[in-house]
Amino acid sequence: MKIKLIIITILFFTISIKSQEKLPYYQIPKMAEKYTAQNTVARMIDGLGFRYYWATEGLRGEDLAYQPKGDGRDCQKTVDHLYDLSNMLLRLTKTDFKQEIEKEKMTFADMRKQTLLNLEAISNRIKVSRNLSEFTVKKEGKISVPFFNVINGPIADAIWHAGQIAGFRRSSGNPINSKVNHFTGTVRD
Repeated sequence: MKIKLIIITILFFTISIKSQEKLPYYQIPKMAEKYTAQNTVARMIDGLGFRYYWATEGLRGEDLAYQPKGDGRDCQKTVDHLYDLSNMLLRLTKTDFKQEIEKEKMTFADMRKQTLLNLEAISNRIKVSRNLSEFTVKKEGKISVPFFNVINGPIADAIWHAGQIAGFRRSSGNPINSKVNHFTGTVRD
């Protein structure tokens, strides 16, 4: 009986510490003082990170299982897709960032954390780049994909899907924290 109590206490303590781990994008980081192409795109990624943070904060099992009528993805599959988009953006921005756990072994919390960390790494990589053209993707010397396609492709797609998660959770009865201000990227006390 004593051993069970100790194990339960240790498990509770471990879960409590893990849940208190600070993840990026609770609020949007301070803006750069100078407007550059790199800072503007990094700010788009930061805005995505903020929206994703709050769209996924406090999701319950029933929220993750929610699926609108029809053939669309359920909320969990949309979370999976956003994780995949964050990895695509890592590749397209040539950001070397280690994934802590294999996708197949990730829980929702693991995937949420890794997606947020991926977005932070992408934003940081873009901020220190000399020119966005260094991210132009060349495939076998034949096709060149300009960075504009990264903006209107996976970045815009990820913003769209973060909004879907926000809508899904509202439909399943768990709306986003009303203290979140998407305009300023802050949270009221």
